[in-house]
Amino acid sequence: MSLDDVRAAIDRIDDQIVALLGQRQEQVRAAAAFKADDAAVRAPDRRAALMARVRERAVAEGADPDVVAATYAAMVDAFIALELGEHRARGHPA
Repeated sequence: MSLDDVRAAIDRIDDQIVALLGQRQEQVRAAAAFKADDAAVRAPDRRAALMARVRERAVAEGADPDVVAATYAAMVDAFIALELGEHRARGHPA
């Protein structure tokens, strides 16, 4: 296996990740309709539970839990920003 082969495999994985992010985004937008305000969007208890769950999954999958947690933290922050924008566009209070 060469470096080019490894990079091609990474590219295929990235394509799958992007497709999954698109699916996650659809669900985030759907969830926004059920939330009354910014506090419900931020949902710190839900976030803490999610972060604990993905750390556990990382360990089970043999992935570095710190890398997974950092990746998820960035992703969740981005989706919260998207959802807050959806909320404001629908005229929900802050």
